[in-house]
Amino acid sequence: MIRALIVDDEPHARQELESLLAETGAFEIVGRCGNAVEAVHAIRRDRPEVVFLDIQMPAISGFELLSMIDDDELPEIVFVTAHDEHALRAFEERAIDYLMKPVAQERLAKTVERLQRTRGAAARPAAAALPRTPIRRIPCLAGKAIKLVDLADVELVRSSEAGVYVITAKGELFTELTLRVLEERAGLVRCHKQFLVNIDQVDEIRLEDGLASIRTRSGKDAPVSRRFLAKLRDKLEI
Repeated sequence: MIRALIVDDEPHARQELESLLAETGAFEIVGRCGNAVEAVHAIRRDRPEVVFLDIQMPAISGFELLSMIDDDELPEIVFVTAHDEHALRAFEERAIDYLMKPVAQERLAKTVERLQRTRGAAARPAAAALPRTPIRRIPCLAGKAIKLVDLADVELVRSSEAGVYVITAKGELFTELTLRVLEERAGLVRCHKQFLVNIDQVDEIRLEDGLASIRTRSGKDAPVSRRFLAKLRDKLEI
């Protein structure tokens, strides 16, 4: 059985696809998500082998979702959409297949064959080689809503046992994205193993007794590790 996750903002579309996947007898459905934030969490938690991913979703598209997943957690991707103009882009993103809505059982059978052939195959393109869309807005949880924080408003990002938090002048918000993803794809700079900083938001670097720290424009503080100090000073041109 192939462990599969379904991601689509339309409940009816999720149900219909789940029924089609069940009819093949080839899949174990490990989750169903209605948006990209839920999907990032589910991929990290459940480690599906394949994600059936809708491309056009509110706020964060299927393509943008791929940029928010660590390379070593990225499963196979089958894009599912009602718009055939996305086909070329889908395969540029190295999707294993592309299904048009409404999904035909005969066409899905070909997807199953392709998945079974490539399952665990060494020939699968390395995740690091996949194109990535730069992250310009960070999805965060704000109560029961998803807040998209503009990168320009981010001052710091910190991690703790409780998770990863995006810090702005107005406060902190939890995000499912990892520090590594935000460092590599959002252009934030590592200043400590548990902190990233937006260079444009740095107000000063403090050096005292061999230790360093950052203060942001709104007065937020973050430590600077010795191993990252030289790179940080280079970025700030000081």
